[in-house]
Amino acid sequence: MSFLKTKGFKYVKNLIIGLGAAVVLLGALFKLESWEGASEMLILGLSVEAFIFAFLGIIGPEPDYYWHKLYPGLNDYNSNIAPLTAGEVDDAPPALNGEVVEQQLGGMLTELQSMSKNLSSLQALQEVDFSGTSDQIRTMNNFYTKLNEAMADLGDSLEDTKAYKDQMTVLNKNLGSLNSVYGGVLSAMSNIRHDG
Repeated sequence: MSFLKTKGFKYVKNLIIGLGAAVVLLGALFKLESWEGASEMLILGLSVEAFIFAFLGIIGPEPDYYWHKLYPGLNDYNSNIAPLTAGEVDDAPPALNGEVVEQQLGGMLTELQSMSKNLSSLQALQEVDFSGTSDQIRTMNNFYTKLNEAMADLGDSLEDTKAYKDQMTVLNKNLGSLNSVYGGVLSAMSNIRHDG
């Protein structure tokens, strides 16, 4: 049975399964397209498939776990197991090292808690109602359009305000000049009255 666990055997097993599935699919394709030899190809493909199922039934499944590497004898129901990390124990039956098991289970618990948090986040995301999202996006686009228009109007208003301010500055200068002239006229008239 050790040959069944070698990499070479696993490669040959996968090769047989892969090629067999290809023959089955070709047989089905020939039959669906009504090509010449379709019946023979389908018979060949289904025969190969039957052989593959028989082959897999005879060799048995591979275990999906590898605990037996850490705890040799795990597959035996009545075995007295000791983890490999516990080391050799002289003249004592092998026993589980509680500290090692606790560390391993603690690590597994941490991973499970992390997975649980991630699944909770995914579930919360799944429960979010996105049905009105397109309306909200449309409303936001309208808001931004109006905001851009208002900003453009504000920019125009700022330019108008600047032009008004410039005109007021010129007017103030002119008034200042006019006041100087008027003040000069008043002084001259005042001097004329006093002289005359």
